[in-house]
Parts: sequence; structure tokens; C-alpha cells
Amino acid sequence: MKQLTSKELRQLYLDFFASKGHAVIPSASLIPENDPTVLFTTAGMHPLVPYLLGAKHPEGKRLANAQKCVRTGDIDEVGDASHCTFFEMLGNWSLGDYFKQEAIAYSFEFLTSKEWLGLDKDKLYFTCFAGDEDAPKDTESAEIWKSHGVDESHIFFLGKKHNWWGPAGQTGPCGPDTEMFIDTGLPACGEDCSPACSCGKYLEIWNDVFMQYNKTADGKYVPLSQKNVDTGMGLDRTVTIMQGKASVYDTDIFSPVIQKIAALSGKEYTEDPDTTRSFRIIADHVRCAAFILGDEKGVTPSNVDQGYVLRRLIRRAVRYALRLGIDKMSLASIAQVVIDNYKDAYPELERNQKRIINELNLEEERFSRTITQGLKEFEKLKVRLEGKIIPGKDAFRLYDTFGFPLEFTLELAHEQGLEVDTKGFEEAFARHQQISGAGAEQRFKGGLADTGEATARLHTATHLLHEALRRVLGEEVEQRGSNITAERLRFDFAFSRKVENDELKEVERLVNQAIEADYPVTCEEMSVNEAKNKGAIGIFESKYDNIVKVYAAGDFSKEICGGPHADRTGALGRFTIQKEQSSSAGVRRIKAVLASE
Repeated sequence: MKQLTSKELRQLYLDFFASKGHAVIPSASLIPENDPTVLFTTAGMHPLVPYLLGAKHPEGKRLANAQKCVRTGDIDEVGDASHCTFFEMLGNWSLGDYFKQEAIAYSFEFLTSKEWLGLDKDKLYFTCFAGDEDAPKDTESAEIWKSHGVDESHIFFLGKKHNWWGPAGQTGPCGPDTEMFIDTGLPACGEDCSPACSCGKYLEIWNDVFMQYNKTADGKYVPLSQKNVDTGMGLDRTVTIMQGKASVYDTDIFSPVIQKIAALSGKEYTEDPDTTRSFRIIADHVRCAAFILGDEKGVTPSNVDQGYVLRRLIRRAVRYALRLGIDKMSLASIAQVVIDNYKDAYPELERNQKRIINELNLEEERFSRTITQGLKEFEKLKVRLEGKIIPGKDAFRLYDTFGFPLEFTLELAHEQGLEVDTKGFEEAFARHQQISGAGAEQRFKGGLADTGEATARLHTATHLLHEALRRVLGEEVEQRGSNITAERLRFDFAFSRKVENDELKEVERLVNQAIEADYPVTCEEMSVNEAKNKGAIGIFESKYDNIVKVYAAGDFSKEICGGPHADRTGALGRFTIQKEQSSSAGVRRIKAVLASE
């Protein structure tokens, strides 16, 4: 087994699949374009949904990359040996090209060949789909593993809970998978010990998904006309194995950050379990926050959507830094270590370094004020309290309305001989999550995953709006995100002030002028450099010279995009701006509609 750094593993993976005819594409934004049900990109397949459904990808049918991902469902688990909110997913895809035979062969070669990872095949174990009423047992994958010399005793058949992937949202591409595990050397937990256990003996390192089905809104699994392969290898987890570490936080990914926290706190990382956990939470949350802020579509802390998640990460990091005795305004210096560590692989971190540092400092200042306000509210609550127990709904109000962490409430209550109804707090929090989740799903319902005619028209109108804003307000305008349903468009853009009414009217006039001109909407495929030279709007700074799609509306607008669009601007109807407002610091939001003439 090779001893690899995280940078070496990332490059080795990409080199391997490039040697197998795969185009190496850059990581997509952490802010998803093609998945309408999530706030962040949580898997490498999310940006590729249109292509998995049959659209032609500009780079061809074989792709590979290292994708930035954020998952916050297990945020409370961060601090153990393996959970992280940000991670990198190494992935390769076949878009209607090769299928199980080649995908498994590639996985086996990369894992076991001495030229690549050089893992002992006798320490590897594999799982395949056991079959159910929706899809048959995947004996084919098992037979392919055996053809590579895998002993039958190392292959397990498991149900949909373990060996089925997707869809990422409520509907979309999905299918059975085969997963690869390494035996950690721990003793079996019993006679039935298998990769389905959580005992720690088997650690998953790779997952090959065979996307054969499309799950429809009524719960049916319809065979896809194009069979795809979608694989995912967690870089953080795999490098932990390659470096022989017990925790991802002990690898070269985190060691410079851990050292910085030790220097700031004057404490040892392994001093005691609570200290270790605090180190890990700070390290993880600052890394994640730096990547969210440093993304080309980077959001800023707020009380909604991605900004809410970002705010929670930053404030949680501050809270644990205080526990370690670290003075405030420390997160920026920790983030600088993250930037330096990742800037070669993700140069956007260095390009957006000023924004990362400034926003972290601003949020630390805000949180300092929040703590002061929370203390005042706690005192008010204590005065009107009946009995010795703080109701869960009141503790949650302190958390939700004033951003006052539950741990602070518990500590204050303990100091003053009070108790907190934590069960009531959890129930209130669960209700909040349920409402927020439903709201997010509704807010993001129909994004670019909806390819209907109405949505396509509004998508084209968004391009016209972007260009009109640049013409009226200047090139300072830069897209920060969009959400398009069949009823309306929402467009977020970087701009430092409120847009005045006369400016909005001029923007509206320009868009309608372009619609009345009935420009043809055309699509060309070209390199990033060609797109830039032709004046297309887009993010050009990339470590790869990729082929992209450029959509043009006559000579009015030209933008890098994946579609879908109307055929002509004349089909759009009358464009009306309904609202312009602040979305977050330095970001404005426009909501607009199209009406039939």
C-alpha cells in the first residue's frame, strides 16, 4: 500500500481515469444549479443530472473530477473520528458509454494495482444489491468481482438501504450500487458481522452506482434509455487509510489546521476527549466555511438558506474556540491555513481570500453582539420563570431568534440552579427543521432540474436580465445564484448598494427590448478561452481547459450555461421586475415574471 498525501491521492485518481479516456473536469460550485431540493452540492453527480438524463456533455461520455461537497445532516456528529461537513468526492462517470464490466474493472485496478493504490485484495470486501420489488438482484456485479479473483466469501448482498443510490432529491436518476470496503482489522462483532454493521470492522472507501432507473413523482422506477455509471470515493476517508491514521483529523488534510489551533489556544490536541472534540469541530467548520465563502458563487452569512447554514458553522466554531480559551477574531487566521493548504487544487480560495477573511471577521463581531443580547434575554426569561425549569420553547427561542446556543443556556442554567427542558427544545428544533426543509424544497422546487417550457423561457429571461444589469450598473454585477420555477425567476447578484427605481426601469426596458427583437437563442460548444475571447459571461478561472456550452441571444447576451432555453426571445412574453432587495451582505436579489402579451 502506497503512503500518499491528500494532494498525491487526488492527482493519482485523476491521472488514472485520464489514462482510461476520461475528460478531467473541474469541481462544480458548492451552490447547486441542477438539483432543486438541496442547498449545497452533496455529491459529484448533482451538477451532472441533466447529462445523466440524456443531455450531451461538452466534454464527452467519460468524465472524472474531484468535487467539493457539503453535507450538514450530521453536523452534531462532527468531532468524532470521521464526520466532516465539507469533503471532497473523487468521481468518474460514464454517460451512456461503459457499464458494470468496465466500471468494476477500473475500480479493482485502481485499488489493487501497485502502480496505483496497491491495496491488498484480500483485505477488500464488496457488497451488491440484493434485489426487491423495484429491481432484480445484482448477480452480474458479483460475478464480475469474482472474475477479478475476489473470493465469494468477500461478497455480500444487501438491500436498498445499503446498496441503492439516489435519487438525490425526490425524483431523478438512481439505481443499484456495488460498494468497496477495507477490513480495518477490528474483530468481528458476531457471526453475522458484515459491511452492513456499524461495528467499525468494515470501512467503505468507494461506491460504484449503476444508474439504470429514473424515479418518477409517483414513486415508480422507470428504466433509463441511457445507462450511466456514477462513482464516488471520499478523498478524506481514503487518505486516512493510505496514511494509516485512526482519524481523518490526524491526516495531512487537517494537521496544519490542528497545529494552528494549538498555537492559538495553548492547549494540546490530545489533552482530553473534550479538547480533542473542540479542536476537530473548529477545524472542520472553519474549513467548510472557507470553502462556502470562497466559492465563485459564494454566499454570505444570513438567516435563510445557505447563509443560515454558513452562519451556524461559523458561530459553532466561535463557541468551541471560546471553550478552548481562544481570543475572539481568531477564525480568519485559521482559515488562512485552509486557504494555503488548498489553493493549488482550488484556486478560487486564493482569488476570494479577501471575502473569506472579511466575512469571518464580520460574523465573529456579530456573534459577539449576539452573545451579549442573548445574556440579556436570558435574564429577562429568568425573571418571568415559574419554577426551576426553563421550557424547551423558550430555550429554542433564545437559539432561533437570538442565535444563543443551547449549550450556553445549559451552562447559565446550571450556574444558577436551574434546569432546561432539553426534550422540549429538541421537539421545537425538529419542528423548525421540518418547516425549514419543506420551505427549502418549495423555494427550490423546479430549479434547472425542471426542463418545462415555462421554466426554459424564464431561464432565457435570466440571461437577458444578467446582461441588462451589467449594462445599466456596470461590470461589478456578477451572478451569485438563481432559482427558477415555472412561475417566476429569482436572480442573486453581487452589487454594493440598492438598485434605484429608475435603474430597475431601465433594466426592465432593455430586457423587453431584447424580447421584442425576437433574437434567435443559439448554442455553441467551445473552449473556455474561446468563450472568454468571444465575450461570454462566466467563470473562466479553472485549472482545466474545458469545452463549455455558450448560449447567445442574438447579439444581446452571451453566457456559459447548460440550458434549457427558449428557441427565440420573442417567445418569452412581457418581462416585469416584481421586487429588488438585499439577499445578504454585498448581494442583491431580483424577482421577476413573464406575462403573455
